[in-house]
Amino acid sequence: MTDYKMPELDGAEFTRRFRTLDGCADVPVVVLTVYEERSFRLNALEAGATDFLQSPVDHHEFLTRARNLLKMRRQQVLIASRALSLERELRSSERDHEKALRDSSERLAQVIDTVPALISATDRSGRCIFVNAYQAAMKGVEPPELLGRTAVEMFGPEQGGRSASLDRLICESGAALPSYEEEFVTRSGERRYFLTTKSPLRDGAGEIVAVLTTALDITDRKRAEGHLRHLAHHDALTDLPNRALLQDRVRHEIAHARRNDTKFALHLFDLDRFKAINDVLGHHVGDRLLKSVSDRLRGTVRETDAVARLGGDEFAILQTNVLHVDDAKELARRVRAALAAPFVFDGEEVTTSASIGIALFPDSAFDFEELLKRADIAMYRAKADGRDGFRVFEADMDTSARAITVLESDLRRALARGEFVLHFQPQVDLESGRILGAEALIRWRRENGDLVPPGDFLPSAEETGLITPINEWVLNHACQQAAAWRKAGLPPLRVAVNLSAVQFRKQDVQKVVMDAIATSGLEPSLLELELTETILLQDTDLVVAQIKALQEHGVTFSIDDFGTGYSSLAYVKNFPVNRLKIDKSFVHNLKADVNDAAIVRAIINLGHSLGLDVVAEGVETAAQVAHLRAEGCDEVQGYYFGRPMPVDDFVALVRRETLLARTA
Repeated sequence: MTDYKMPELDGAEFTRRFRTLDGCADVPVVVLTVYEERSFRLNALEAGATDFLQSPVDHHEFLTRARNLLKMRRQQVLIASRALSLERELRSSERDHEKALRDSSERLAQVIDTVPALISATDRSGRCIFVNAYQAAMKGVEPPELLGRTAVEMFGPEQGGRSASLDRLICESGAALPSYEEEFVTRSGERRYFLTTKSPLRDGAGEIVAVLTTALDITDRKRAEGHLRHLAHHDALTDLPNRALLQDRVRHEIAHARRNDTKFALHLFDLDRFKAINDVLGHHVGDRLLKSVSDRLRGTVRETDAVARLGGDEFAILQTNVLHVDDAKELARRVRAALAAPFVFDGEEVTTSASIGIALFPDSAFDFEELLKRADIAMYRAKADGRDGFRVFEADMDTSARAITVLESDLRRALARGEFVLHFQPQVDLESGRILGAEALIRWRRENGDLVPPGDFLPSAEETGLITPINEWVLNHACQQAAAWRKAGLPPLRVAVNLSAVQFRKQDVQKVVMDAIATSGLEPSLLELELTETILLQDTDLVVAQIKALQEHGVTFSIDDFGTGYSSLAYVKNFPVNRLKIDKSFVHNLKADVNDAAIVRAIINLGHSLGLDVVAEGVETAAQVAHLRAEGCDEVQGYYFGRPMPVDDFVALVRRETLLARTA
């Protein structure tokens, strides 16, 4: 392989000199350049180059072409061997030169007519003296009709002129040309591809009298290669370019931008709440949505831009010829507008939006990976700002991203060092005022003694997958603590533990819970697992089966934050839970907002009609307690009865209550 543009001599001159070296006449030479002018290609081929590739090179394409050159060389050797055999017969024949040449031509014609290739011979004046039946059939004529014609007359000024030029080169050098690919257009307008070789034909005296041209049809192979290359560089669902092709396009654009001192933008985004759409409506609807989104995105960009799907619900747009950052922002606005209209599938409307991160070359980064990384950082900033928006990468965002990475590292270390602690918030029976149990809530006590609330680290743990080992730690320690209360002589106290949707996707929840119960020795009836509505919607059959199996052992279940999710009243009857927990957002405005009061009443009535207990969260005032008692709520939890507290404080609170009850 040689570059075309080199100091002191170019690729064509290098090839010409290389061909004169011993043993190098048939070595394939591939010329590589970023220049697209045809004159470079013609100069290289005339100098003896085998092939000509545009930079940057697709490695898969190069390997395929190399294999083709080697395979075709074997066929070339076979034909050359047959020609050599005929030449030997010519030399040993006692017949005169003219008769020997005529006889050998007839024999060669008989052999060549059986080969499925375009085979012809031209004399030193450039006129056809032989053509096989296969080539004549492609032109739609009989072989004699092509005899005496020039290459230009047979193939046109461009292709014919190139062929005649190469024939003259062979006559002058006396050396065969390595194989090269070329394209033919048939009478019907079909484009077909051939691997062509040219070699000299000599007479009995060793003089070159003609040039033999052999072109093997590789159209099917080229189409198969093209199809495989398309599959390797395109997304199977949407047929958009995939990450590999986007990376190639961006690298080309980087080279162009550097040569011309221009800018471009890389937009990275995913669909907001796409997982919920998949969970609720099914993956078939999710796939249809992705294809429809792809169609809208294609209609949003220019022909010079590129839309790609990187995987899942993540897309990217390469925006070329960006004069100012406002151009990138305007495209982001068009993308948002394109996705704003509802999608309709089988009569059902589906809405989605996108959080878009934008990185500019060269303002944000200088290579593909860094551009993608910084567009990703900007995208997550857009998500943090409330989704359905866009952000352009800024330097301080990288600092924030590093802080998130540090937080993840600190969380892993905290888990290994046992820096997490549990606090417990009392759950009170409204009728008797007695503490029935507590919800276990995690806190992080850092090395410096600071106590970090869960809202500062659990969202990051959810994104990184650390929520699974953290929640498992909470489950095991909560069970151990509740078992210790019984051994210490406290009344039976139920402990409530939150589960994450990630645990149901990555763990056998039934086994994890039963292992925690067995290890701690806790009575299963004293463990309550709190589920979110998202968990109940993600894989109904699997979740229900695990809930029922654990309930058979005595474990109870509640639906946390009830009333804030999807179709609550419609699906709750299908799940074997024991309690509903009214979300604190409804309790907060209980007295001031008649709508919230109506929702609370409806949830309490719904729960009781299904035989479920109802627990109200976020209770902070005596007025709220009185209202909930009047509505028939069973249990309450909130600051009015106690904030989440360390285990010793909770035990002291329970002991005081027990002592008062005995005294009374």
